[in-house]
Amino acid sequence: MTARTRTTGAGPRAELIGDAALELLVERGMRGLTHRAVDAKAGLPQGSTSNHARTRQALLQTAVRRLADREAAALAPQELPVPGDGLDGLTDALALALHRYLTDHRPLLVCRYELALEATRRPELRSFYDATGSRFREPLRALMAAAGSAEPERHALSLVAWCEGLMFSCAAGSYHAAVPSRAELRTGFGELLRGMLGEDPQPSR
Repeated sequence: MTARTRTTGAGPRAELIGDAALELLVERGMRGLTHRAVDAKAGLPQGSTSNHARTRQALLQTAVRRLADREAAALAPQELPVPGDGLDGLTDALALALHRYLTDHRPLLVCRYELALEATRRPELRSFYDATGSRFREPLRALMAAAGSAEPERHALSLVAWCEGLMFSCAAGSYHAAVPSRAELRTGFGELLRGMLGEDPQPSR
């Protein structure tokens, strides 16, 4: 992950600062994330980051926002199939997205955990972190409802919890050196979804 990786969304300067902040979180942890360090990492004149994000809270929000943008690009929720494609199509798409994240974007997971832990100590960051994360939760809830779930909120939580546990294990836990293959992830998603929805769920109309 480099400080100059860019995606669409915020302006180039905001993206550059956000990417530098994420890289510092990977390399040095939360203590290494300072305005001065971001300037140096991004190759910007001293004071540039402070001009963009004047407070510590604003800098953390910049990092959270950029993380969400890059996770969205990696996970590509817009690629999820419509429920009419059946469980096989859904498990294929979920396995592809998660495998791509775990193999090509693992540093983002370190950033996710650094920011999530910091949010537990900063109520104002907690609110922003949760609101930003809703862009991922709501589509999953809607997808589960459309797939025929009688309890889409609970089933979406189960799906998120399963993915989160797997990601933590592969990024920082005992399976950090053994990322599951796409086929293994597909099997896991299939078992989970069929356990929640049944063998032949009826999509909502």
